[in-house]
Amino acid sequence: MDDVTDSTSWQPPVSGASTPPPSPFAAPPSMPSAPNAGWTPPPKPGLIPLRPLTLGTILAAPFRLLRKNPRPLLAYSLLLTGAVSLLTLASVGGVTYLANSRISNATSKDAAAIGAGNVFAGILSILVPVIFSIIVSVILEGIVIMEVSRATLGEKLTFAGLWRGIRGRVGALIGWAAIATAATLVALLVLGGLITIIVIAFGPAGVVIGVLLGIVAFLGGIVVATWLSTRLSFVSSALVLERLPLREAIRRSWSLSIGFFWKTLGIHLLVAFILQTAISIISFPIQLAVMLTSGVLEPNGETNPGTAYFIFYGLSLVVTVITGAIATVVESATIGLIYLDIRMRKEGLDMELAHFVEARQAGDSTLADPYLSRPGATTVPPVAAPGSPWA
Repeated sequence: MDDVTDSTSWQPPVSGASTPPPSPFAAPPSMPSAPNAGWTPPPKPGLIPLRPLTLGTILAAPFRLLRKNPRPLLAYSLLLTGAVSLLTLASVGGVTYLANSRISNATSKDAAAIGAGNVFAGILSILVPVIFSIIVSVILEGIVIMEVSRATLGEKLTFAGLWRGIRGRVGALIGWAAIATAATLVALLVLGGLITIIVIAFGPAGVVIGVLLGIVAFLGGIVVATWLSTRLSFVSSALVLERLPLREAIRRSWSLSIGFFWKTLGIHLLVAFILQTAISIISFPIQLAVMLTSGVLEPNGETNPGTAYFIFYGLSLVVTVITGAIATVVESATIGLIYLDIRMRKEGLDMELAHFVEARQAGDSTLADPYLSRPGATTVPPVAAPGSPWA
């Protein structure tokens, strides 16, 4: 019919007529694309995202690290922790056995001198493993921090690779452990000498004064030790990752902790509480089972150490070594993560790490280690945490 309009033809609307609505089947009009129209999350090549870390990330990353690369970390931790346990067992057990033998064979005339010698030997038997434990813990902390730094970049080090990473820094780590140990011993000796002088000088009244002074010094020592250990908790990280001399590493840790003292202390306490709770839950069933079966193994109730005693001690030692090894790795990894987080917030380390990862993925192998550089360390102020203190 003539009055039907051809649907394929189109005439522009006359003046004043309304524009027909767009067809629902028509393609949407093209919009100019903006280069940065949307937010792109920071890359996560490995252990953690390359941005300032949240509390959840810091708490979860150590266990993720153990899951991703358990063999070298647990091997080092079990080896060193087991060595400390064996040394403690041999030292304390051997000295105790010799002391009992000397006392049982001593005459009444020599009993006092032998007793004094046994006390001195007992102190040494405890002191030597403690010093060795401090040295081992610092070395293990450096090994774990090295693994954290490389896992952040998507690398996975072997047993030998971890040792090569800290091989040139073992002496500095032992030096740091020696300084911490010597400072603690000097403080204890000074306090013990002062209390002894007061007790000798004032007699019975001096005993009361000495006890009160000891209590006050103990409580004050906990506060001072907590403050110093928190401010200096990044010395190992600075020694291993930034390759600084010991004196500079101490200054570096002190400056990094400015503005982050309570956050660092809070995370340390929270991780310690979580680990101790987990260790107690793991150890309790074993101890309970041994206590319940001791009556079956020793129905007559012998007083001498028997089967149940050695089973209990052996299982306790194995559980202590294994849980201690895992706890040491987690605590050391937490220190390394807090160190990275503070450097990201203060110095923009996350940008350096992202640039390094992108350049490596593009095939550039000439870039220096990003942990050695400190861009803007003296000009960039600490980044305030928005909202939550853990953000």
